[in-house]
Amino acid sequence: MLFKKKKFEREVSLQKDVLDSILSYCQMKHPNEGILILKGKSKHGHILIDGLVIPPFNYSGPTFAGFPQSFLPFDMSYVGIVHSHPSGPSDPSLTDLHNFFGLVSIIVKSPYGDEDIFAWDSSGNPIKLSVI
Repeated sequence: MLFKKKKFEREVSLQKDVLDSILSYCQMKHPNEGILILKGKSKHGHILIDGLVIPPFNYSGPTFAGFPQSFLPFDMSYVGIVHSHPSGPSDPSLTDLHNFFGLVSIIVKSPYGDEDIFAWDSSGNPIKLSVI
C-alpha cells in the first residue's frame, strides 16, 4: 500500500512549572471551572507542553468554561486546552468533546493535586500523561 499511514500512540509531556501553574489557576477559579490554552510542540504523536495562555474573553461558571475562538491570534504553538471540573469525574463530557480544540484536552478534577490531572483525545480516549 502506497499511502498507508503509520498509526502512533499519542503521549503528552507536561513541564513541572506548567503543571504547578495549571493547578494554581484551577484552585484560584474554584468553585467555577477554569480554562487555559496549552502551548507547546507536537512531533510523531508526542506532545510537549511548555506554556499556557489565558484565552481572551473567557467565561466560566460552576459547570462550564469556554472562550470565543475567533478572538485568538494565529499561533501555531497552540496544542490544546486545559480546564477544570470542580465537581464530578475527570472524564470529558459530551460538551467537552464537541468543543475540542487542538490535539489534546487536559481535565483537572478537584481537589487539584498532582494526581488529579488527565489527558484526552478528541474521541474521549485517555492519553498517557507524564510530568517532566
